[in-house]
Amino acid sequence: MSPDKNKFPDSSADPSAGVGQAPLATDMRDWLGYLANERRYSAHTLNAYARDLRQFLEFLTAHFGESPDTDVFNSIKSGDIRAFMARRRNEGVGSRSLLRCLAGIRSFTRHLERQGKIHASAFANVRSPKIARSLPKPIAAIQARALADPDSRSGEDRDTWILARDAAVLGLLYGAGLRISEALSIRLIDAPVGEVDWLTIIGKGQKTRMVPVIKPVRAGLEEYIALCPWPLLPAGPLFVGARGGPLSPRIIQLTVERMRGALGLPDSATPHALRHSFATHLLARGGDLRAIQELLGHSSLSTTQVYTAVDSTRLLDAYRSAHPRA
Repeated sequence: MSPDKNKFPDSSADPSAGVGQAPLATDMRDWLGYLANERRYSAHTLNAYARDLRQFLEFLTAHFGESPDTDVFNSIKSGDIRAFMARRRNEGVGSRSLLRCLAGIRSFTRHLERQGKIHASAFANVRSPKIARSLPKPIAAIQARALADPDSRSGEDRDTWILARDAAVLGLLYGAGLRISEALSIRLIDAPVGEVDWLTIIGKGQKTRMVPVIKPVRAGLEEYIALCPWPLLPAGPLFVGARGGPLSPRIIQLTVERMRGALGLPDSATPHALRHSFATHLLARGGDLRAIQELLGHSSLSTTQVYTAVDSTRLLDAYRSAHPRA
């Protein structure tokens, strides 16, 4: 099975790059094709897995003194894997990236085992890096609304349509709980404007969900569409850049960075913090946890339950700051 080429937007994601052994490069392409076409992994994850595996293969080449093939994989010991992880740690790689790296390598190894090419058990004996789980950092409702208000940037020397565009994107993140990649993937034909008060989103793992879109968010989208000087094609992206091409997520990230100083927001105020704020504020108003799970597109309820800890922390902080006996 060959991978969908559209899943690999840049040459660095070519699984055969930097690999001298043609048979192993073929195995890598087959593995990534399986992840792309059957497991429906995102392009971001596929690129990261391919990069991590290439780094591991480069380490094996230096470690064993030969280009890695299935015989090399069969001879790998737990100590070899720990040596690779230690090297990556010394290079400044954090626990979260190491965990993803190990997951990708294990996935490739299982793929080789399913093909009957190796019988390696060393990977199962390596302990995964521990990650200190931090709580999401939402921002206050009044600050979230200000981020999505174009009037908050009225003093900036920018075109009115760009201010309206950025506000419309941020409005979707806070008003509908979208990820920034989900918001920027919306086509004009699917935009929730007029009487359309819902939106179909294809999120992580190609999972589809429907989210309601409230009137203020729809109004922001309508204002942007009316002001946009570029012709928007029905099947094209809803949000475009200053030159009419697809809008980069980095533009929205920089927008929020500029607004943090003006609004007195902490560094944790990012576009993704608006998604956290959406969930936290719904929960604080009595929103059902299962419903919030569906709106966010979480596969597991345990992922959504982290917001209950956020809300509990917020209530405890309020108690400590306001109660006379606290």
